[in-house]
Amino acid sequence: MVNRKELNPASSPRAAYGARIRQVREGFGWSQEDLAGKLTYSSQHVSAVETCRKPPTLRFSRELDQAIGTAGTPESFEREWREMRHGVLLEGFPEYVGHESRAVEIRLYEVGVIPGLLQTPDYAATLEADAVRREAITQEQADERVELVAKRQAALLKSPSPLIIAVLDESCVRRPMGSPAVMDEQFARLIEFAERPHTVLQIAPFSMGERRPFSLPVTILTLSDRSLMSYAESSQQGHLERESAFVVPILAAYHQLQAESLSQAASVAMVQELRKGNS
Repeated sequence: MVNRKELNPASSPRAAYGARIRQVREGFGWSQEDLAGKLTYSSQHVSAVETCRKPPTLRFSRELDQAIGTAGTPESFEREWREMRHGVLLEGFPEYVGHESRAVEIRLYEVGVIPGLLQTPDYAATLEADAVRREAITQEQADERVELVAKRQAALLKSPSPLIIAVLDESCVRRPMGSPAVMDEQFARLIEFAERPHTVLQIAPFSMGERRPFSLPVTILTLSDRSLMSYAESSQQGHLERESAFVVPILAAYHQLQAESLSQAASVAMVQELRKGNS
């Protein structure tokens, strides 16, 4: 197509929103004119939002959801607009969440905190309450983040369920978060997670030292067509990598991480001991 602008979804939340419009639109086999015919907006306006020349609005998002049948769902454009407007998510994360909900295998590594897919509501709320205390976010944003954690977890309760491998740095389980009751419930959640049929829980102990291949959290997704993508975050933004030439070495490093980490049985035993000491 002549003058087709290439989009980089990872560059900003607005870019992720626009790229998703294009993905959905082309999935239906629609041109920008076809989509505009289902909205009260012109094809020029659709093009401008899709290519980030104009910001999306609540009304545009709602009309888009009605046109494609996503109104009131976790994948709605309205939800994405609200998250983008309130700054709930890091750049690059909105697109990642969409892929995560469709993945058949999820491999994650986390440092310092229990990852969102394994958090209890009280643990998530405690984590966000501290961000409110530091005035990094508002209470409304904190509530939206906690709600997003629950929605991400709910999206994975499908059949067949995805394989989820979670390797947690020892700091994740050693760091107290909130009251002893909050941690007791969180430890119980980790033990319950390890007992599920399609999950693996491992702890990467401090004793690994320099053999730990990652210094930051990383997630690797395998989609139904066996394609791979990885997602990593800094304090300011997230990066979604789709090029297999870059993802395969990350996957290899992840396998090395698993080999060096405690077995699931030993990991659960550590959590159980920490739970006893917490009471």
